Amino acid sequence: MADATPEMLAAEAFVYGSPLVADLTAVDTLVRRGFGSVGPTPWNTFGHSTRLADADTDFVSVNNDTLYSNAPLDLSAGPLLLHVPDTGGAYDVFQFIDAWTNNFAYVGRRSSGTAEQTWLIAPPGWQGEPPPDVPVIVAPTTVAVIAGRNSCAGPDDLDRVRDLQRQLTLTPLEGGGTPAGLPEPDADVPAELLFLERLRRWMAAFPPAAADVAFQQRFAPIGLLDQGRSPYLDGPAEWTAALAKGLAAGRERVEAATAGAGEPTGEWSANLHLFDYNLDHLGPGTRDEPQWRIADRRAAYLTRAVAARAGLWGNHAYEAVYATTHHDADGVPLTGAHAYTLRFEQPPPVGAFWSVTMYGTPEYRLVPNPIDRYSIGDRTPGLVHGEDGSLTLHLRHEPPTDQDELANWLPAPEGGFRPMVRMYQPQDAVLDGSYRLPAVRLR
Repeated sequence: MADATPEMLAAEAFVYGSPLVADLTAVDTLVRRGFGSVGPTPWNTFGHSTRLADADTDFVSVNNDTLYSNAPLDLSAGPLLLHVPDTGGAYDVFQFIDAWTNNFAYVGRRSSGTAEQTWLIAPPGWQGEPPPDVPVIVAPTTVAVIAGRNSCAGPDDLDRVRDLQRQLTLTPLEGGGTPAGLPEPDADVPAELLFLERLRRWMAAFPPAAADVAFQQRFAPIGLLDQGRSPYLDGPAEWTAALAKGLAAGRERVEAATAGAGEPTGEWSANLHLFDYNLDHLGPGTRDEPQWRIADRRAAYLTRAVAARAGLWGNHAYEAVYATTHHDADGVPLTGAHAYTLRFEQPPPVGAFWSVTMYGTPEYRLVPNPIDRYSIGDRTPGLVHGEDGSLTLHLRHEPPTDQDELANWLPAPEGGFRPMVRMYQPQDAVLDGSYRLPAVRLR
C-alpha cells in the first residue's frame, strides 16, 4: 500500500473506522441528549425507555418489541457491579458492546437465565479481585455500552417492565472516580474532515485488538496516527479535497453493501453472520465457535461497517435474527405506491417471539402512521388468521378497507421502505437456513 493515494486511504479508512465513529457518536448522544424516550444518561448509569419506540425515536433500525435500558460505560473510573432482577421467565437480554461495536458479552434469558444475578464489569487489563461468586465480564475498551432489552407485549405490559427497570443497577466496586469521557475532536477542523478527526482521536483513546492496531499503520500517510495537534487544520487544499473525495467513496461503498447488493431476487436477507466480525473478545454469553467468526479479518471490516450503518448495536444471530428485504417477489423495490401481502403458512420457529417492523429508506427509521403501529407479530392483539392457520400481513401506505385486512395492516411510508423480521431466540431451523421467510408479494 506504499503507493496508495490519500483518496484511496481515506476511502478505506471510512470503511474501517465508521463503526467506531458511529458507535461513539451514539454513546455521546446518549450521554448528552438521550434517544427518543430515553433522556440524557450519565456515564455508568442506566437510561430507560418508558414507552415502546415510535417515529420520534432517532435511532437506526430501532426495535418496537422491547423497552430499552441503555447504559454508557466509562470504566476508566474502575469496575462496576451490574445487578439484574428476576424477570419471572420473560425474555430479556443485556448486550455488551465495545467502542468498535464488538458484541463481547451477553446476560439474559438465553445466556444466563432469568433469575436475579450480579456481574462484575471490568476495564481492560484489570487485575483486581471480584467479590465471591460474582462472575466477571472484561470490556475490551474502557468505553462501552450495555444495550438492555426487556420484552414488552404492549401498553398493558408497561408497568411490569418499568418495575424491572427500577431494579436494574450499576454500582462502582471501588468507590468510583470521575470518568474520563470521550476525547473531543478539534472544533476548528473543516466539516468535510471531521470524520477523520473523530477517528484519529478515538482510535488513539480506544485501541482495537492487536491485529487491527497493526492494520491501522497503513493510515499513517493521511494523519490518522498523528498525536497532538490535528493534521486536518491546515493541510494543503488538494490534500484536503482528496481526503474528502475518498471519504465520500468509502461512504458510497458502505451504502452499496447496505442497500441489498447481492440480495437474492424477491427473498429476505437474514445475514446470519452480520455481527460475527468480533474475532478477539468473546466473553460470557457469546459463542466462540468457528461458525460464528468471519474467517477473513479484512472482509470483516466491510461487514462491520454495514452492521453499524443498518443495525447499530444489533445482536448475534444466535440471540436474535434480523431479516430484511428491499424488494418484492419479482425483485422490484418496495414502495408505498403499491400494496403488498406477506403470508406466513407457518410462524417463524423461535424460542421467544417474532415480529415484522417497518422502516423507511434510506434512513432506516420508524415510519409515522395514523394508527401508531410500527411492528406486527405473534404478540399483536386482534390478528386475523386464515382457516388453515396461516397469517397474511398487509404492507401498504393506505389503510385497507376490508376489516380483516385492516387488523393485519402494517403501515408503510409513501416512498421506499424496508421491512425487518426479528426472530428472538431463533431455533435451529432459522440458524441453519432450512427455514425460509415468505416473499413480499404485490397485491
